[in-house]
Amino acid sequence: MDKFYAYDLAKLAIVPATGGAPAFLTPALDRAVQNATWTADGQALVFSVEDDRAVWIGRVAAAGGAVEALTTGRRVVTEPSLAAAGKDGGMAVLATTPGEPTEVHALENGMLRPLSHQNDKLRDELELATVVDFSSKSKDGTVVHGLLTRPAGAADGAKLPTLLYIHGGPNGQDDYSFNFDRELFAAGGYAVLEINYRGSSGRGAAFQKAIYADWGNKEVQDLLGAVDEAVRMGVADPDRLGLGGWSYGGILTNYVIASDPRFKAAVSGAGSSLQMSMYGVDQYVVQYEQEIGLPWKSKDLWTRVSYPFFRADKIRTPTLFLCGEDDFNVPLVGSEQMYQALRSLRLDTQLVIYPDQFHGLTIPSYQRDRLRRFLAWWGKYLQPAAAVPAPDPQVSPAPPAPIG
Repeated sequence: MDKFYAYDLAKLAIVPATGGAPAFLTPALDRAVQNATWTADGQALVFSVEDDRAVWIGRVAAAGGAVEALTTGRRVVTEPSLAAAGKDGGMAVLATTPGEPTEVHALENGMLRPLSHQNDKLRDELELATVVDFSSKSKDGTVVHGLLTRPAGAADGAKLPTLLYIHGGPNGQDDYSFNFDRELFAAGGYAVLEINYRGSSGRGAAFQKAIYADWGNKEVQDLLGAVDEAVRMGVADPDRLGLGGWSYGGILTNYVIASDPRFKAAVSGAGSSLQMSMYGVDQYVVQYEQEIGLPWKSKDLWTRVSYPFFRADKIRTPTLFLCGEDDFNVPLVGSEQMYQALRSLRLDTQLVIYPDQFHGLTIPSYQRDRLRRFLAWWGKYLQPAAAVPAPDPQVSPAPPAPIG
Protein backbone atom coordinates (compact mmCIF):
# COMPACT_ATOMS: atom_id res chain seq x y z
CA MET A 1 0.00 0.00 0.00
CA ASP A 2 1.17 3.55 -0.80
CA LYS A 3 2.40 5.01 2.48
CA PHE A 4 0.86 8.38 1.54
CA TYR A 5 -2.57 6.93 0.86
CA ALA A 6 -4.22 9.10 3.54
CA TYR A 7 -3.00 12.18 1.66
CA ASP A 8 -3.77 10.94 -1.84
CA LEU A 9 -4.89 13.45 -4.45
CA ALA A 10 -7.56 11.94 -6.69
CA LYS A 11 -6.67 11.78 -10.38
CA LEU A 12 -9.04 11.15 -13.28
CA ALA A 13 -8.56 7.90 -15.20
CA ILE A 14 -10.55 5.68 -17.50
CA VAL A 15 -10.44 1.89 -17.73
CA PRO A 16 -11.69 -0.12 -20.72
CA ALA A 17 -14.96 -1.91 -20.03
CA THR A 18 -13.18 -5.13 -20.93
CA GLY A 19 -10.52 -4.47 -18.30
CA GLY A 20 -6.92 -3.42 -18.52
CA ALA A 21 -4.62 -0.73 -17.24
CA PRO A 22 -6.10 2.69 -16.35
CA ALA A 23 -5.31 5.63 -18.62
CA PHE A 24 -4.78 8.79 -16.57
CA LEU A 25 -6.34 11.88 -18.14
CA THR A 26 -5.14 14.53 -15.67
CA PRO A 27 -1.55 13.49 -14.82
CA ALA A 28 -0.24 17.07 -14.83
CA LEU A 29 -3.13 18.57 -12.84
CA ASP A 30 -1.85 18.91 -9.27
CA ARG A 31 -5.36 19.21 -7.87
CA ALA A 32 -7.98 16.69 -6.77
CA VAL A 33 -10.86 15.89 -9.11
CA GLN A 34 -14.22 14.35 -8.28
CA ASN A 35 -17.77 13.80 -9.60
CA ALA A 36 -16.62 12.85 -13.08
CA THR A 37 -19.25 12.17 -15.73
CA TRP A 38 -19.20 11.59 -19.50
CA THR A 39 -20.41 14.18 -21.96
CA ALA A 40 -23.41 13.17 -24.04
CA ASP A 41 -21.29 12.34 -27.07
CA GLY A 42 -18.86 10.19 -25.07
CA GLN A 43 -15.89 12.20 -26.33
CA ALA A 44 -14.99 13.96 -23.08
CA LEU A 45 -15.51 13.98 -19.33
CA VAL A 46 -16.51 16.81 -17.02
CA PHE A 47 -15.67 16.93 -13.32
CA SER A 48 -15.11 19.29 -10.40
CA VAL A 49 -11.63 20.46 -9.39
CA GLU A 50 -10.69 21.53 -5.85
CA ASP A 51 -8.35 24.50 -6.21
CA ASP A 52 -7.17 26.89 -3.46
CA ARG A 53 -10.53 27.74 -1.86
CA ALA A 54 -12.45 27.43 -5.14
CA VAL A 55 -14.03 24.43 -6.84
CA TRP A 56 -14.45 24.69 -10.61
CA ILE A 57 -15.81 22.52 -13.39
CA GLY A 58 -13.24 21.10 -15.77
CA ARG A 59 -13.42 19.17 -19.01
CA VAL A 60 -10.89 16.92 -20.71
CA ALA A 61 -11.07 14.85 -23.88
CA ALA A 62 -11.42 11.11 -23.38
CA ALA A 63 -8.29 10.71 -25.48
CA GLY A 64 -6.39 12.98 -23.09
CA GLY A 65 -5.02 16.51 -23.44
CA ALA A 66 -5.31 19.84 -21.69
CA VAL A 67 -7.90 20.40 -18.99
CA GLU A 68 -10.34 23.18 -19.87
CA ALA A 69 -11.83 25.24 -17.02
CA LEU A 70 -15.55 25.78 -17.62
CA THR A 71 -16.10 27.99 -14.56
CA THR A 72 -13.94 30.54 -12.74
CA GLY A 73 -14.07 32.93 -9.82
CA ARG A 74 -14.55 32.95 -6.04
CA ARG A 75 -17.16 30.21 -6.00
CA VAL A 76 -17.69 26.49 -5.49
CA VAL A 77 -19.30 24.62 -8.40
CA THR A 78 -19.91 20.88 -8.04
CA GLU A 79 -21.99 17.90 -9.17
CA PRO A 80 -21.94 18.39 -12.97
CA SER A 81 -24.92 16.54 -14.36
CA LEU A 82 -25.37 15.75 -18.02
CA ALA A 83 -28.73 14.20 -17.24
CA ALA A 84 -30.10 17.72 -17.36
CA ALA A 85 -27.99 18.86 -20.29
CA GLY A 86 -29.61 21.05 -22.89
CA LYS A 87 -29.22 20.83 -26.63
CA ASP A 88 -26.54 23.52 -26.54
CA GLY A 89 -24.28 21.26 -24.48
CA GLY A 90 -25.02 22.93 -21.15
CA MET A 91 -25.30 21.04 -17.90
CA ALA A 92 -26.82 21.33 -14.45
CA VAL A 93 -24.50 22.06 -11.51
CA LEU A 94 -24.66 23.12 -7.89
CA ALA A 95 -23.10 26.53 -7.29
CA THR A 96 -22.48 28.66 -4.22
CA THR A 97 -20.44 31.67 -3.09
CA PRO A 98 -19.76 33.05 0.41
CA GLY A 99 -22.82 35.27 0.01
CA GLU A 100 -25.08 32.85 -1.86
CA PRO A 101 -26.34 29.53 -0.47
CA THR A 102 -26.16 26.54 -2.80
CA GLU A 103 -28.64 26.48 -5.67
CA VAL A 104 -29.03 24.51 -8.87
CA HIS A 105 -27.63 26.38 -11.88
CA ALA A 106 -27.43 25.79 -15.60
CA LEU A 107 -23.86 26.04 -16.91
CA GLU A 108 -24.08 27.30 -20.49
CA ASN A 109 -21.12 28.56 -22.51
CA GLY A 110 -19.16 29.36 -19.38
CA MET A 111 -22.03 31.24 -17.73
CA LEU A 112 -24.08 30.19 -14.70
CA ARG A 113 -27.86 30.69 -14.77
CA PRO A 114 -29.85 30.05 -11.57
CA LEU A 115 -32.52 27.38 -11.89
CA SER A 116 -33.64 27.06 -8.27
CA HIS A 117 -34.35 29.88 -5.81
CA GLN A 118 -34.88 27.95 -2.60
CA ASN A 119 -32.84 30.35 -0.45
CA ASP A 120 -33.57 33.71 -2.09
CA LYS A 121 -36.19 34.90 0.40
CA LEU A 122 -34.09 34.01 3.43
CA ARG A 123 -30.95 35.55 1.94
CA ASP A 124 -32.78 38.81 1.24
CA GLU A 125 -33.84 39.01 4.89
CA LEU A 126 -30.30 38.67 6.21
CA GLU A 127 -27.40 41.07 6.52
CA LEU A 128 -24.47 38.81 5.73
CA ALA A 129 -20.89 39.10 6.87
CA THR A 130 -17.99 40.22 4.70
CA VAL A 131 -15.75 37.35 3.57
CA VAL A 132 -12.38 38.18 2.00
CA ASP A 133 -9.25 36.32 0.96
CA PHE A 134 -6.59 36.02 3.63
CA SER A 135 -2.91 35.12 3.35
CA SER A 136 -0.19 34.81 5.96
CA LYS A 137 3.36 33.57 6.26
CA SER A 138 4.40 30.94 8.79
CA LYS A 139 7.63 31.12 10.74
CA ASP A 140 9.37 28.78 8.28
CA GLY A 141 8.37 31.03 5.36
CA THR A 142 5.42 28.98 4.06
CA VAL A 143 2.66 31.11 2.54
CA VAL A 144 -0.75 29.95 3.71
CA HIS A 145 -4.18 30.88 2.33
CA GLY A 146 -7.56 31.12 3.97
CA LEU A 147 -10.60 33.31 4.51
CA LEU A 148 -11.29 36.19 6.89
CA THR A 149 -14.87 36.97 7.84
CA ARG A 150 -15.84 40.24 9.50
CA PRO A 151 -19.28 40.95 10.97
CA ALA A 152 -21.71 42.96 8.89
CA GLY A 153 -21.37 46.62 9.76
CA ALA A 154 -18.06 46.23 11.61
CA ALA A 155 -16.26 49.57 11.67
CA ASP A 156 -13.11 49.87 9.61
CA GLY A 157 -10.07 49.56 11.83
CA ALA A 158 -12.01 48.06 14.72
CA LYS A 159 -10.19 45.33 16.64
CA LEU A 160 -12.60 42.45 17.00
CA PRO A 161 -12.81 39.35 19.17
CA THR A 162 -11.53 36.73 16.76
CA LEU A 163 -12.14 33.01 16.34
CA LEU A 164 -9.69 30.65 14.69
CA TYR A 165 -12.17 28.12 13.29
CA ILE A 166 -10.26 25.03 12.17
CA HIS A 167 -11.55 22.64 9.52
CA GLY A 168 -11.26 18.89 9.86
CA GLY A 169 -9.83 16.30 7.56
CA PRO A 170 -7.06 17.34 7.48
CA ASN A 171 -7.57 16.56 3.78
CA GLY A 172 -10.19 19.25 3.12
CA GLN A 173 -10.34 23.00 2.58
CA ASP A 174 -12.20 26.08 3.72
CA ASP A 175 -13.68 27.41 0.51
CA TYR A 176 -15.79 29.99 -1.28
CA SER A 177 -19.09 28.36 -0.39
CA PHE A 178 -21.81 29.75 1.82
CA ASN A 179 -21.00 28.63 5.36
CA PHE A 180 -23.64 28.80 8.07
CA ASP A 181 -21.18 28.49 10.96
CA ARG A 182 -19.05 31.44 9.87
CA GLU A 183 -22.17 33.58 9.38
CA LEU A 184 -23.53 32.63 12.81
CA PHE A 185 -20.26 33.42 14.55
CA ALA A 186 -19.89 36.72 12.70
CA ALA A 187 -23.46 37.63 13.68
CA GLY A 188 -22.29 37.15 17.27
CA GLY A 189 -19.72 39.92 16.77
CA TYR A 190 -16.67 37.81 15.91
CA ALA A 191 -14.13 37.99 13.16
CA VAL A 192 -13.57 34.45 11.90
CA LEU A 193 -10.31 33.05 10.54
CA GLU A 194 -10.52 29.89 8.43
CA ILE A 195 -7.05 28.72 7.44
CA ASN A 196 -6.01 26.04 4.96
CA TYR A 197 -3.02 24.84 6.93
CA ARG A 198 -0.53 22.36 5.51
CA GLY A 199 -2.25 19.01 5.14
CA SER A 200 -5.28 20.69 3.58
CA SER A 201 -6.39 20.00 0.03
CA GLY A 202 -6.54 22.52 -2.80
CA ARG A 203 -2.85 23.39 -2.92
CA GLY A 204 -1.42 20.23 -4.46
CA ALA A 205 0.07 16.92 -3.40
CA ALA A 206 3.21 18.27 -1.70
CA PHE A 207 1.15 20.65 0.44
CA GLN A 208 -1.09 17.77 1.55
CA LYS A 209 1.78 15.41 2.33
CA ALA A 210 3.76 18.02 4.28
CA ILE A 211 2.41 16.82 7.64
CA TYR A 212 3.10 13.13 7.07
CA ALA A 213 4.15 11.52 10.40
CA ASP A 214 4.55 15.02 11.87
CA TRP A 215 1.11 15.93 13.20
CA GLY A 216 0.72 19.10 15.22
CA ASN A 217 3.85 20.80 13.89
CA LYS A 218 3.49 22.53 10.53
CA GLU A 219 -0.28 22.89 10.90
CA VAL A 220 0.20 24.72 14.20
CA GLN A 221 2.87 26.97 12.66
CA ASP A 222 0.40 27.86 9.91
CA LEU A 223 -2.50 28.51 12.27
CA LEU A 224 -0.46 30.65 14.66
CA GLY A 225 1.10 32.56 11.77
CA ALA A 226 -2.38 33.40 10.53
CA VAL A 227 -3.42 34.67 13.96
CA ASP A 228 -0.25 36.78 14.12
CA GLU A 229 -1.12 38.30 10.74
CA ALA A 230 -4.70 39.07 11.77
CA VAL A 231 -3.37 40.83 14.87
CA ARG A 232 -0.78 42.73 12.80
CA MET A 233 -3.53 43.86 10.40
CA GLY A 234 -5.45 45.35 13.32
CA VAL A 235 -8.44 43.05 12.78
CA ALA A 236 -7.96 40.64 15.68
CA ASP A 237 -7.95 41.90 19.25
CA PRO A 238 -4.93 40.10 20.76
CA ASP A 239 -6.66 40.02 24.15
CA ARG A 240 -9.82 38.33 22.82
CA LEU A 241 -8.70 35.32 20.79
CA GLY A 242 -10.63 32.06 20.72
CA LEU A 243 -10.49 28.91 18.65
CA GLY A 244 -12.27 25.68 17.95
CA GLY A 245 -13.04 22.93 15.50
CA TRP A 246 -14.41 19.43 15.04
CA SER A 247 -12.65 16.14 14.23
CA TYR A 248 -9.13 17.01 13.02
CA GLY A 249 -10.17 20.59 13.81
CA GLY A 250 -10.68 19.49 17.42
CA ILE A 251 -7.37 17.63 17.39
CA LEU A 252 -5.61 20.76 16.12
CA THR A 253 -7.39 22.86 18.73
CA ASN A 254 -5.70 20.68 21.36
CA TYR A 255 -2.32 21.03 19.63
CA VAL A 256 -2.67 24.83 19.47
CA ILE A 257 -3.62 25.40 23.10
CA ALA A 258 -0.74 23.15 24.17
CA SER A 259 1.61 25.29 22.05
CA ASP A 260 0.42 28.84 22.76
CA PRO A 261 -1.27 30.12 25.94
CA ARG A 262 -2.66 33.36 24.48
CA PHE A 263 -6.11 32.00 23.55
CA LYS A 264 -8.79 32.90 26.07
CA ALA A 265 -11.28 30.14 25.18
CA ALA A 266 -11.31 26.96 23.11
CA VAL A 267 -13.90 24.45 21.91
CA SER A 268 -12.59 21.01 20.97
CA GLY A 269 -15.14 18.81 19.22
CA ALA A 270 -14.58 15.09 18.58
CA GLY A 271 -10.84 15.41 19.13
CA SER A 272 -8.00 13.47 20.70
CA SER A 273 -4.51 14.09 22.08
CA LEU A 274 -3.14 10.88 23.60
CA GLN A 275 -2.87 9.44 20.11
CA MET A 276 -1.43 6.08 21.13
CA SER A 277 -4.67 5.37 22.99
CA MET A 278 -6.57 5.67 19.68
CA TYR A 279 -4.74 2.65 18.28
CA GLY A 280 -7.21 -0.21 17.89
CA VAL A 281 -10.28 1.74 19.00
CA ASP A 282 -10.88 3.97 15.98
CA GLN A 283 -10.94 3.44 12.20
CA TYR A 284 -7.39 4.54 11.35
CA VAL A 285 -5.24 1.57 12.31
CA VAL A 286 -3.95 1.10 8.74
CA GLN A 287 -2.89 4.74 8.54
CA TYR A 288 -1.28 4.59 11.98
CA GLU A 289 0.80 1.55 11.08
CA GLN A 290 1.79 2.95 7.67
CA GLU A 291 2.55 6.46 8.91
CA ILE A 292 3.51 6.40 12.58
CA GLY A 293 4.48 2.75 12.94
CA LEU A 294 3.58 0.07 15.45
CA PRO A 295 3.32 1.62 18.91
CA TRP A 296 5.78 -0.82 20.47
CA LYS A 297 8.34 -0.01 17.77
CA SER A 298 7.77 3.75 17.41
CA LYS A 299 7.19 4.85 20.99
CA ASP A 300 9.09 8.12 20.61
CA LEU A 301 7.12 9.19 17.54
CA TRP A 302 3.81 8.20 19.10
CA THR A 303 4.76 10.25 22.18
CA ARG A 304 5.73 13.24 20.06
CA VAL A 305 2.41 13.38 18.20
CA SER A 306 0.64 13.07 21.57
CA TYR A 307 2.24 16.19 23.01
CA PRO A 308 -1.00 18.04 23.95
CA PHE A 309 -1.72 15.38 26.55
CA PHE A 310 1.84 15.27 27.90
CA ARG A 311 2.01 19.08 27.91
CA ALA A 312 -1.40 19.53 29.49
CA ASP A 313 0.21 21.38 32.39
CA LYS A 314 1.27 24.09 29.91
CA ILE A 315 -2.32 24.73 28.79
CA ARG A 316 -3.90 27.94 30.11
CA THR A 317 -6.98 28.06 27.88
CA PRO A 318 -10.41 27.21 29.33
CA THR A 319 -11.70 24.49 27.02
CA LEU A 320 -15.08 22.94 26.24
CA PHE A 321 -14.95 19.36 24.93
CA LEU A 322 -17.84 17.80 22.97
CA CYS A 323 -18.32 14.43 21.29
CA GLY A 324 -20.92 11.91 20.21
CA GLU A 325 -21.36 9.01 22.61
CA ASP A 326 -20.94 6.40 19.86
CA ASP A 327 -18.28 8.11 17.74
CA PHE A 328 -16.03 5.42 16.22
CA ASN A 329 -14.14 7.85 13.99
CA VAL A 330 -12.54 9.84 16.83
CA PRO A 331 -13.90 8.02 19.88
CA LEU A 332 -15.21 9.78 22.95
CA VAL A 333 -12.24 8.62 25.04
CA GLY A 334 -10.07 11.21 23.25
CA SER A 335 -12.21 14.04 24.62
CA GLU A 336 -12.63 12.39 28.02
CA GLN A 337 -8.86 12.17 28.51
CA MET A 338 -8.24 15.85 27.79
CA TYR A 339 -11.23 16.90 29.87
CA GLN A 340 -9.92 14.91 32.82
CA ALA A 341 -6.41 16.33 32.38
CA LEU A 342 -7.62 19.94 32.49
CA ARG A 343 -10.01 19.18 35.34
CA SER A 344 -7.14 17.66 37.35
CA LEU A 345 -5.18 20.85 36.66
CA ARG A 346 -8.11 22.94 38.00
CA LEU A 347 -8.59 24.69 34.66
CA ASP A 348 -12.12 25.68 33.68
CA THR A 349 -13.42 22.89 31.44
CA GLN A 350 -16.60 21.05 30.51
CA LEU A 351 -17.37 17.82 28.68
CA VAL A 352 -20.63 17.46 26.72
CA ILE A 353 -21.61 14.02 25.41
CA TYR A 354 -24.38 13.68 22.83
CA PRO A 355 -26.30 10.40 23.42
CA ASP A 356 -26.58 7.92 20.55
CA GLN A 357 -24.59 10.13 18.17
CA PHE A 358 -21.64 9.24 15.96
CA HIS A 359 -18.95 11.50 14.49
CA GLY A 360 -21.47 13.90 13.03
CA LEU A 361 -24.52 15.03 14.98
CA THR A 362 -27.71 14.19 13.10
CA ILE A 363 -30.50 15.19 15.50
CA PRO A 364 -31.47 18.81 14.71
CA SER A 365 -31.85 19.84 18.35
CA TYR A 366 -28.35 18.51 19.05
CA GLN A 367 -26.96 20.40 16.07
CA ARG A 368 -28.46 23.60 17.41
CA ASP A 369 -27.32 22.85 20.94
CA ARG A 370 -23.74 22.33 19.75
CA LEU A 371 -23.58 25.78 18.13
CA ARG A 372 -25.24 27.46 21.12
CA ARG A 373 -22.63 25.91 23.39
CA PHE A 374 -19.83 27.11 21.11
CA LEU A 375 -21.12 30.67 21.32
CA ALA A 376 -21.85 30.54 25.04
CA TRP A 377 -18.37 29.24 25.87
CA TRP A 378 -16.55 31.76 23.69
CA GLY A 379 -18.83 34.55 24.89
CA LYS A 380 -18.04 33.79 28.52
CA TYR A 381 -14.37 34.67 27.97
CA LEU A 382 -14.26 36.85 24.87
CA GLN A 383 -17.40 38.96 25.29
CA PRO A 384 -18.35 38.70 28.97
CA ALA A 385 -20.52 41.83 28.84
CA ALA A 386 -22.46 40.72 25.77
CA ALA A 387 -25.61 38.67 25.70
CA VAL A 388 -24.74 35.21 24.40
CA PRO A 389 -27.11 32.29 23.81
CA ALA A 390 -27.30 29.73 26.56
CA PRO A 391 -27.52 26.01 25.76
CA ASP A 392 -31.01 25.10 24.65
CA PRO A 393 -33.06 23.88 27.63
CA GLN A 394 -35.51 22.15 25.27
CA VAL A 395 -33.00 19.82 23.60
CA SER A 396 -34.58 16.45 22.81
CA PRO A 397 -34.81 13.52 22.93
CA ALA A 398 -32.27 13.43 25.76
CA PRO A 399 -30.40 16.57 26.80
CA PRO A 400 -26.61 16.20 26.79
CA ALA A 401 -25.66 17.29 30.29
CA PRO A 402 -22.31 19.03 30.67
CA ILE A 403 -19.82 17.47 33.03
CA GLY A 404 -17.60 19.70 35.10
